[in-house]
Amino acid sequence: MVLSYLVVVIAISVVLVQCHDCKDYDLSASDQSFLMKHYLRTSRKDEGLSTGKSVASGVTYARWGRKGCPTGVDMVYTGQVGGNQYTYKGGGVTNLSLPNDPENGEPLSGTNDQIVGGQYELTSPNRPSGMKSTLTDNEVPCAVCYQRKRSTVLMIPGRKTCYKGWTFEYTGYIMSDHKDHSSKEYVCVDKDAEPVDDKNKNENGALFYGVKTNCGSLRCPPYKNAVTVHCVVCTK
Repeated sequence: MVLSYLVVVIAISVVLVQCHDCKDYDLSASDQSFLMKHYLRTSRKDEGLSTGKSVASGVTYARWGRKGCPTGVDMVYTGQVGGNQYTYKGGGVTNLSLPNDPENGEPLSGTNDQIVGGQYELTSPNRPSGMKSTLTDNEVPCAVCYQRKRSTVLMIPGRKTCYKGWTFEYTGYIMSDHKDHSSKEYVCVDKDAEPVDDKNKNENGALFYGVKTNCGSLRCPPYKNAVTVHCVVCTK
């Protein structure tokens, strides 16, 4: 703060020295006071840059597999997972959190129909032991959450808990499409995953399988072979 005052005093002095022969541009006491207040007001906005302290503005993240957000976290919207059909070789590889109240576009005559719904594929060989056995062929919900007073969000694969200094948001399991299908991103699906609704039909859209480790190039230990991969979403 002392440095801020010093900068303002120097700036005012420079203006006065440069204009000592220019009566029309001399700064009165009230002008100097206004300049000081304006500088301090605007400089506070950049406090994080000048002091090294983080300025909390909030962060957003998708909570995969749930319709709502953790307690104390604002929900931006709830929706359904969308993605590319599991047999398609081109197009997008990321999953989308599609809101339940879309503003739909206009008809498109082409054949590039990429956006389909996500479905759980959690039969016993592909289901993490901590997840419900009844989710297979149900659509996958999602929620976009807003965590106030945080500036960073981090998904940590291979962990159930956050590191020291980070705030826990939710934990789950790493999931993706099957390795024999098209490439898809890894996402952290909530351990208490739920379906969009009671509809249960095998429509094979963007598929969510549990994944397991494969030791070799993956160092074991510390990892173990053929086990599910935990994940945790943390903020700071």
